[in-house]
Amino acid sequence: MKPFTLILIVLIVLIGIFTFNGINTIPTLDEKVKASWMQVENQYQRRLDLIPNLVNTVKGYAKFEKSTLTDVINARANATKVSITPDMINDPAAVQKFEAAQGALSSSLSRLMVVVEKYPDLKANQQFLALQSQLEGTENRIAIARKDYIDTVYQYNMTIRTFPGRIWAWIYGAKIKPSFTATTGAEKAPVAQFD
Repeated sequence: MKPFTLILIVLIVLIGIFTFNGINTIPTLDEKVKASWMQVENQYQRRLDLIPNLVNTVKGYAKFEKSTLTDVINARANATKVSITPDMINDPAAVQKFEAAQGALSSSLSRLMVVVEKYPDLKANQQFLALQSQLEGTENRIAIARKDYIDTVYQYNMTIRTFPGRIWAWIYGAKIKPSFTATTGAEKAPVAQFD
């Protein structure tokens, strides 16, 4: 065999390996990012579904804490108005708006838990304890889902920014996907005040 033919065969094999090895990487990672985002939304929806039960339970005991309950109800309503589809996760402004609505809801839930501390009978109520446990579990699930999303976006973004993924990103027109950022004031712990 001539050296030119051998070089040509090796080159074709390398191009084939490169092509078949990388051609599905970008779409696969893109779908993982979308699936991770849907899991984040799933956990936020779970929280939204639990809140009316929690609020109604607290209402039964804390009838004169209407402002806190109203804040939670309004924050939940605002959070349901802001939605984001997997196709919209490429828009940093949409992700930030969604996160702001969810952050406001988290803040009002924190205030609600502070109000609950004022009512020993409520804290001992089995219904409330079960709902509170579900809500705490949901908050943990949200944190895990967000971490998984961040990890998936990191993997996707690193792939399209490095070689050979950069070539596939150019072919597919892939763009950097935004990840979560902390909401304003998240670095400060909430202050519990009992007046």
